[in-house]
Amino acid sequence: MASQNENFFLKYFWSTDHKIIALQYMFTGMAMALIGGYFAYAFRMQLAFPGAEIPLVGVVTPHEYNAFVTNHGTIMIFWVAMPVLIAAFGNYLIPLMIGADDMVFPRLNRLSYQIFLLSAIILVASFFVPGGGFGGAWTAYPPLSADGAYNLTPLGASMWVTAVALEFVAFLMGGINFITTAMNSRAPGMKAFDVPIVIWFIVIASILFMASVGPLIAGAIMLLFDQQIGTGYFDARTGGDPVLYQHLFWFFGHPEVYVVLLPALGIVAEIITVFSRKKLFAYKIVLYTAIATGVLSFFVWAHHQFIAGIDPRMANIFTVTTVLISIPIAEMCFVYIATLYGGSIRFTVPMLWALAFMAEFLIGGVTGIFLGASGADIYFHDTYFVLAHFHYTFFPIAIIAVFAGITYWFPKMFGRMMSETAGKVHFWITILTFNGIFIPLFVLGAWGQHRRIYSYEHFPDLWELQPLRIFATTCLVIMLLAQVIFLVNFFVSMLRGKKAGNNPWRANTLEWTVPSPPPHGNFETLPVVHRGPYEYSHPDHDEDFWPQDAAPAAESAS
Repeated sequence: MASQNENFFLKYFWSTDHKIIALQYMFTGMAMALIGGYFAYAFRMQLAFPGAEIPLVGVVTPHEYNAFVTNHGTIMIFWVAMPVLIAAFGNYLIPLMIGADDMVFPRLNRLSYQIFLLSAIILVASFFVPGGGFGGAWTAYPPLSADGAYNLTPLGASMWVTAVALEFVAFLMGGINFITTAMNSRAPGMKAFDVPIVIWFIVIASILFMASVGPLIAGAIMLLFDQQIGTGYFDARTGGDPVLYQHLFWFFGHPEVYVVLLPALGIVAEIITVFSRKKLFAYKIVLYTAIATGVLSFFVWAHHQFIAGIDPRMANIFTVTTVLISIPIAEMCFVYIATLYGGSIRFTVPMLWALAFMAEFLIGGVTGIFLGASGADIYFHDTYFVLAHFHYTFFPIAIIAVFAGITYWFPKMFGRMMSETAGKVHFWITILTFNGIFIPLFVLGAWGQHRRIYSYEHFPDLWELQPLRIFATTCLVIMLLAQVIFLVNFFVSMLRGKKAGNNPWRANTLEWTVPSPPPHGNFETLPVVHRGPYEYSHPDHDEDFWPQDAAPAAESAS
């Protein structure tokens, strides 16, 4: 474990303290989100004003358009959602919420971040090599990602594959730490069903990632060979099979949705229990549901391939499994609503984000039913309907849940409170403009507009809908500008915000029993847990249940 008497470099750049590593992941994810947002601005402006000189971008060429689209998706999934939801919150919360002083393998933890940072550097650098960044879509389907033995692929594509592979290695290391620490380092008295649900969900997500990523790593290696040494694993002209890559990708790709969804759901669960002053409804059912969802996620991948040439009889099977997996997710949403029912709800900024997550994610889930039906998917596949559906599932995960978690645990991380007024202004602008971006895209998709097309000027029927594209792009620009409010609120509050105290939200989990920010080693004395994390008094008599800086979830060992 790192010493308290370290110089600045060793403390913040070479630390083995789980809290510092968590903040490293969080700040790196925030920086990558700025890059991903810039790419979204660039290609949306091109769609709204084809061929125009775009401020801060210039004229977007077709190759640049494809590269911006590809790397926007890649960054927001692999370099924003995963590092913040799993690595940042997992690193920060697991030891604090289970009563441990640090991760079981602190040096492995440090190495995982260093490899992740290397992967981010390689990805960004891919835009500055001859040929530019990779533009073959974030799924990297061959032949767009490799021409096999006939034409070696530009360096940017190989750097993209290498960056993704390194990022997966980093998260495999992190997953080992998360699972081992949560299973073996719990405080005395903390039984399995006393573990906060967010910790369970991060552990389940880590297991899902480790169980599903192997085929895609193999596919990435074969793709790299196709690109650089001229093999033809995925080239039909040399006896390969491009659909094989799709199977390898989506066998990982669909469990990956739940890898990031489960930590988001866990964050929301922690927030709604605190700000409704209610015990989490059906804790064990929620946990069993999450496990069932993880198992089912391995049996739905081919619904992404309904028109890729798979056997139509298999499409019927995957239609059934796709509908089945919507059941546990819907049940979990109803459990959260039941938790809110009858509670003493306080509409703080974290609570607003948590409630918005539930509302927006439900829209994504309902629209996914259309795409899970193989007949309807024949029409909707690769249209903007899919794009809008995907963002109604992934924006709540990668953005809304992240804002919920940051605003909720910010007082613990930095010992100061964020501005509620600025937080609410940022919340409402972000949510309203998000819907303004993607509701029009459902309309465009229903009209048959296909994605990844540089300009729709030569499609007369679709060009008539150009006002919708301009409206969606205008909303995007406003939403991106609104993030300045969050960044100013974040950094100003970090330096000059109101002192938070140990437990400003009057929460019941262990992290709120230590000083804010927590000291090196977290706990002065080892906590002893004597009950579950979600016990609250009756909401009508809760105001004076305990003082601000005390929480009754644990007591110190004598």
